[in-house]
Amino acid sequence: MEKSFDLLVVGDANPDVVVGPLRGPLRFGQREQLVEHGGLVLGGSAAIMACGASRLGLRVAFAGRVGDDPAGAFVRAALAARGVDVGFLVTDAGLPTPLTTVVTAGDGDRAILTAPGCLTATGPEDVPRDLLAASRHVHTASFFLMPRLARGLAGLFALAHDLGATTSLDTNDDPAGHWDRQLVDPVLKVTDVLLPNAAEACALAGEPQLVLAAAFLAGQGPTVVVKDGADGALACAATRLTRVPAVPVDPVDTVGAGDSFDAGFVAARLRGLDLSASLAVAAACGSLSTRAHGGTAAQPTWDEATAAALHTSADPNTAPLPCTAQDPSTPDTWSRT
Repeated sequence: MEKSFDLLVVGDANPDVVVGPLRGPLRFGQREQLVEHGGLVLGGSAAIMACGASRLGLRVAFAGRVGDDPAGAFVRAALAARGVDVGFLVTDAGLPTPLTTVVTAGDGDRAILTAPGCLTATGPEDVPRDLLAASRHVHTASFFLMPRLARGLAGLFALAHDLGATTSLDTNDDPAGHWDRQLVDPVLKVTDVLLPNAAEACALAGEPQLVLAAAFLAGQGPTVVVKDGADGALACAATRLTRVPAVPVDPVDTVGAGDSFDAGFVAARLRGLDLSASLAVAAACGSLSTRAHGGTAAQPTWDEATAAALHTSADPNTAPLPCTAQDPSTPDTWSRT
């Protein structure tokens, strides 16, 4: 069956006010602090990922919610300007668009303050069955910010599988710090690719050693692809560990780099690249996205990403993993159609 969209992204979309870098601690007591840069840009992990995937040449649709307010109009226009289909983006008449302030630090770290707005109302009913049927792959982000969607995501992903789509999840951070396994585990069983960063992988697994955490999570069902900052990225699949180094860049702003990484991995897999090559493309996309302020301004094209990926070398035999989630003889499959 011919699919209208390569990728359906479900999740958060909001304006980001990005300021920094902050040289020193954030001070209260009505003290004013000056920073070098400030900007109003498109934010939300799902929205940034959707834009990155569109930039890489995928046909992308977005499902989620914005408010009936200027912030929602800004989000809708920004997504559409980057080639993302916003025909399924719901306007919530009762709740405002989410808003985020990102304070960056000189060392690449950042603090994130989010008013969730209509994220709390976003649910699986915002994703029509016909849209799932029209999509090759379904990606969701910011799992813990959308409790209604989180509770229904296992069913949504299972339906996506039934309709011939593959699935991926980037949980992002859990602001409450609970990392509720009863909520997450049913979703992992119907997730083809889990895309955490290193800290999130360890928190999800309850395991401080990254490789063991990735192996444990892979044991729940998905291929686990981990963003590891300056150390590049790793993937756990079929009881083997694959690593790639980061692409050297002089970063201007790391906001959204993980979301651009997600876009690169999904785009590469949908184009038929194997796991190692897809990991290299993803690492390149994450690194290259840091060349400008905001999450979308420096996202690479497919040609830029693949050219940068040529300078990395993935080693699928770095180490055996203490993981028996999959039989090593199981083929590395992606498409369900």
